[in-house]
Amino acid sequence: MLQTFFRNKNISKILKLRLKSTIIEATWTLRKRDRKQINISETKVYRRILSPVYDNEKVNWGILTNKEIYAMVKKPTVTETIRLNRLCWFGHIQRMEENIIPRKVLYMNLGTTRLRGRPRNR
Repeated sequence: MLQTFFRNKNISKILKLRLKSTIIEATWTLRKRDRKQINISETKVYRRILSPVYDNEKVNWGILTNKEIYAMVKKPTVTETIRLNRLCWFGHIQRMEENIIPRKVLYMNLGTTRLRGRPRNR
């Protein structure tokens, strides 16, 4: 369905690009590994900004733990922000009329399923 939509000559390129960016931003699947890597890079950046910290009790320099970093920053993580934006987008689509393209794409049924098992040899 999307391929026929993107190949349709009657629909403007601007509309196609807007729909493509909307679909990618809203439906980008964050796997556990992706979430972990995003959180790691985020904490590295925060750690570079906030660390090292001088500890008076131990009389040496130390690195902040992740909990201490997020307590100081007081912002949600990037993965939480992505999840919240995805929920806002879903609510926006739910409030749209049924004949609008993003809502049709959200609820479209491709009508085909992949065969189970290993693909056949040609």
